[in-house]
Amino acid sequence: MPRTTRRCFLKSLSAAPFMIACRPGASSRDIRVRSVRTEYEDYQYRTPIKFGGNVLDRATILNVRCTIQGPGGQTVEGFGSMPMGNIWAFPSKVMDYDTTLGAMRELAERIRKITQDYDGSGHPVDINVALEPEYLKAAAAVSRDLKLAEPMPKLATLVTASPFDAAIHDAYGKLYGVSSYYTYGPDYMAHDLAHYLTPEFAGEYLEQYVLRDPKDKMPLYHLVGALDPITEEDIKERINDGLPETLPEWINYSGLTHLKIKLNGDDLDWDVNRVVRIDKVTAETQAKRGVDTWYYSTDFNEKCPNVDYLIEFLRRLKEQRPEAFERIQYIEQPTKRDLKADRENVMHEASKIKPVVIDESLTGLDMLQLARDMGYTGAALKACKGQTQALLMGAAGQKYKMFLCVQDLTCPGASLIHSAGLAAHIPGVAAIEANARQYVPAANKGWEERFPGVFDVRDGYVHTGQIRGPGLGAVP
Repeated sequence: MPRTTRRCFLKSLSAAPFMIACRPGASSRDIRVRSVRTEYEDYQYRTPIKFGGNVLDRATILNVRCTIQGPGGQTVEGFGSMPMGNIWAFPSKVMDYDTTLGAMRELAERIRKITQDYDGSGHPVDINVALEPEYLKAAAAVSRDLKLAEPMPKLATLVTASPFDAAIHDAYGKLYGVSSYYTYGPDYMAHDLAHYLTPEFAGEYLEQYVLRDPKDKMPLYHLVGALDPITEEDIKERINDGLPETLPEWINYSGLTHLKIKLNGDDLDWDVNRVVRIDKVTAETQAKRGVDTWYYSTDFNEKCPNVDYLIEFLRRLKEQRPEAFERIQYIEQPTKRDLKADRENVMHEASKIKPVVIDESLTGLDMLQLARDMGYTGAALKACKGQTQALLMGAAGQKYKMFLCVQDLTCPGASLIHSAGLAAHIPGVAAIEANARQYVPAANKGWEERFPGVFDVRDGYVHTGQIRGPGLGAVP
């Protein structure tokens, strides 16, 4: 008897009331979407953040509630949340912030209807894989209907769709009373990874590439934005809201050992000097704390004109401040996100020096494979691209022995729980970003009490062991 059919037969004997007729490609635990609701929250940033040449001072968060129906007729509601992040996901030099945000909000409504009207059944991964092409068609329609000066990119579609995907995964775990990370094996999924990725994954399931239980704690990667003050002399006027404002204050307040440094990518002297200065100030601060080991990542947000810029940056940094150079764990997305149009900027030589990871470029398996061909050795997984994609790309990245990290989109509240939970369940991911505590802490109100070691970091660690089921762990 084939494995899937035999499994369904055995479960039909013991898994009542979850009995449905089994068929090829079906699982006895398949679900259907029954209703989808959306709502928005808007916040002003405590202090602006600069990345990729843009300055951002606000956030619009999309919240999604999705009701699913199990095979026995039971209904459960799941919750997903994510900042729209249009400055990052839909950058434009010809359209303003409100135009790109408005387009993503219009797409969200169309995705809501597409998801609610979907009549198929399956595991959450199957549902997302089936619906992504429809979401992309809807994005193209939005671009036409709104007469946008530039079409909506795939990344913006993924970000808009991500809380819908999260809500379905969340509901699925709740339906069966377990963490969603318990549902990625053959007991729940009808298909192995070869169905979603490539034949080399035949016989393998997502459960082989995720941890069922979260890591107990993970180091926090604190963001040092291009506008952020390093020392007191950089502050023109203090915010005086009780939170730290200089880098030494943040290091002492949160017990930091990992710093992510935003760089400009178009001013080599500034970039090198920025890292040198940060390292000097950090070294002085850590010496007072008795800490002798810490790490950096550097993020150019696609602004390097070419790979030669990156290699020269590393050469100069190593020459001027070798200890700072040694502390760099990885380099993030140095050149343009459109890899197909930028094929000459291969990273083979740079990746011999430090791991170079794709972020904005990672929109699917095709881009992961192209990046590998171009010399990238790592990938940034993000909840804002969807739980399904992050899991599949995480599996592929592990199979290909790539350096993996998980980063957020200045995620507050439930979206941080989603992002941090993802990081805590991917083997090899060493640290977590949690930028909202710096830039939009107002959106974390009420969450600090429920997850104190996640939203209020004092020992350098995000205590991810607090993030447990059912579902994705954010909303009971």
